[in-house]
Formats: sequence, C-alpha cells, structure tokens
Amino acid sequence: MAEEEADIGCTVEDEDEGSNDPNLQQELNAFRVQWMSEIKPNSAASDRLLRVKGRKRSQEKALEEKATELFLRAVQEEQNGAVYEAIKFYRMAMQLVPDIEFKINYSRPLDADLVGGNYMEDSDVEGEIEDLLAYFEQQFTLESSFPKICTPELEMTQMHISALPREILMYIFRWVVSSDLDMRALEQLSLVCRGFYICTRGPELWRSACLRVWGRNCTKLVPFNSWREMFLQRPHVRFDGVYISKTSYIRQGEESLDGFYRALHHVEYYRYLRFFPDGKVMMLTTPEVPLSIIPRLRTRNTRMDSLLVGHFRLSQEADNQTKVFAVVCKKKEEKGSEFQKNRFCRRNPAPETEHIFHVGLHLSSGGRQSFSKLVWIHHSCHITYKLTGEAVVTAFDLDTMYSPFSFARVKSYTAFSEQPL
Repeated sequence: MAEEEADIGCTVEDEDEGSNDPNLQQELNAFRVQWMSEIKPNSAASDRLLRVKGRKRSQEKALEEKATELFLRAVQEEQNGAVYEAIKFYRMAMQLVPDIEFKINYSRPLDADLVGGNYMEDSDVEGEIEDLLAYFEQQFTLESSFPKICTPELEMTQMHISALPREILMYIFRWVVSSDLDMRALEQLSLVCRGFYICTRGPELWRSACLRVWGRNCTKLVPFNSWREMFLQRPHVRFDGVYISKTSYIRQGEESLDGFYRALHHVEYYRYLRFFPDGKVMMLTTPEVPLSIIPRLRTRNTRMDSLLVGHFRLSQEADNQTKVFAVVCKKKEEKGSEFQKNRFCRRNPAPETEHIFHVGLHLSSGGRQSFSKLVWIHHSCHITYKLTGEAVVTAFDLDTMYSPFSFARVKSYTAFSEQPL
C-alpha cells in the first residue's frame, strides 16, 4: 500500500510538473484561438439573420399600416355614399395585405390626416409601380438566396411552371407579346403573381418592342426613365386594331321628268388603315360597314380589289408633333390574268399606268385611349405612265370629305402568335 501511494504521489507530481510545460501552454492557446475563430462566424451569421428578420418585420408593419390607411379610407368613402371610390381603396388595401379587414381595430376613430388624401397626393401612379417593383424584388432577396419566380398554390403531381428556368420563361413571354407587339397581354400577364410582375417589367422585352417600333431612332432612353415608359408615352401608331374614318354627305340627284322634285342621295363610305410593326400598312376605301371589313384585315394576304398596300414611317417634328407618312398602291396583278382579261378585246388597250398614293397624317390622342386619332394633313396621287415614263402629281384638297381616323381595338388581331418578339 505504501508503495502504491508513493507511485500515485509521483504521478501527481509529474502532472503538476507537466502543466508548467511551455509547449503545452502554447498548444492550449492555439486551441483557444482556433475555437474562438470557429465561433465568431456563427455569431455573425446569427446577427445577420436577426437584422434581416427585423428589417422584414418593419417592412411588413409599414405595409400593414399603409393597407390600414387605405381600408379605413374605403370605409369612410362607403359611409359617404361613394361606392366606386370605396371599391378602389378596398382593392388597393387588399392587394397590399389580403386579410387586412381582420387586422383592423374598428373601435379607434378615423383620423382624416391619417386616412386622408396625403397618401394619394404624395404618390402618383408611376411612383406606386416603381415602389411595388422594388418591394417585390426585395421580398425575393429576403426569402432565400435562390428564389423561385413563383410557387404553386396547391400540391401538384405534374411539373409546375416555376420549375422552368428564367430564360425559358422569358422566351414564353416573348411569344405572348408576339411579333404583333401585344403589350396589353404582357400587362395582363403581370397580374398573375409577383414573379411574373418582375419578369414583365424587365427591360429586355420593352427594349425589343421599342426597337421594333422606332428602329435606330430609339438608341437613347433620354428623356424617359425606362424602356417601358418610352413605349407607353412616346407617340406611335397602334397595331392591335384598325383606324376607321367615316364620311357621309348629301348629293343631289337628277331632276324628275315633270320638274316637280329633285332626289337627294345620302352617300356614306369608310376608310380603313391597318398598321403592322414591320412598317407595312393597308388602306381601304369602301362603303361596307366595319363589321364585315375588319375580320378581312386581320392578315396581310387578304384579297380585295380596292385594297392598297405599302409602307409607313413615323416622323418626330421639332414642335414635338408626331406625323405618319404612308405610301400605298394597288397590288400588282399577274400577267396571266391580264392576258385572260384582254384576250377578246379588239380595241387598243389603255396605256399602262401606276397609281401611287402619298398620305400624311398627324397622330394625337383622343378620349381615354392614347394615340387613337389620325388627322389628315396631306393626300396626293402620283400617276406614272409606263410607256413614256411621264409622271403626274395630283394633290387633293383636304375638305370635310376627309374626316379624322379613330382607333378601334380588335381582339382577334392578337389572338394568335405567329412569331415571338
């Protein structure tokens, strides 16, 4: 037993002597330093996560306060009998917070300054759109490092569109816009979800649309802030419908044989203008009503005897007026049909002539629609005799017979997509 106690005592003394070893102290210090360095990044990540959650909580609170203001304003408008105004504010509030009606304390009084017009006065339509776009983008970055464009509302056994890459989705959007520049369909597509909203506000689609309309004349954004703003505000002809001009007048007929009366004829006819994004234009003058003519103008390959086809260009004048200049003529007939037509004609045929019509129009906005009115500023006919090469120009007087064109949107013109944007 004494020997064992002596051995234990020697061992304890050896450990005490080893604890004072400088090498062991250095190893312990190095371990402590490494341990602290491994702990610090975790604390930084937790602090960052807390800051993100706090920022998200403050944004949700601010959004809920704004929705509360709008909802209370809607309640006040409904109490005053302004139902349409109340619906507008209800819709705005529920777009921000869908269940806002269950989060409001109705017992507090309505503060006119809190609810009132300061919100509507301080923010215009464009500002709301820009704020909403920035808010959606910020929400995406806060949710995850690899956010999806959209998520399915219900569980699905098939593949959801959110599984597609962003590039393929943008290509689908180009098919939605199509070569006919159906930007209205793109705006409707943005109402699906916030991911679609962000994609439809991308500058690539709107820049391609602007280049399709103005070509080399839209290389700079100034004075516009975005390509979308340029397309919506810069004057241009519309492609999703037809411009129609109706002219009517009273013409005196021949006097009766007994001389007691003279007939009066009410003459009525229409002019149609259909523009295409690639610079082509179709013009038609006919007494037929729009209900029978508009479906026949959907494609460029329509066959009508009095149809004039050609090209147009937009001109921005120094006085900030936009003018449209078009050159149209009849489609050239095939020689075989001409030979068949003049086959049994014995008299000398009339000299071959070519009629080219030059049209100048002033583009303006009428009513609620933008760029929906075309006013005549020039109309002339250039006649060229093919045998002699002689050219004759006849300018028409722009009187009451030239009524302005008004735009009519036609849904069937953009119902199908033949090519992507």
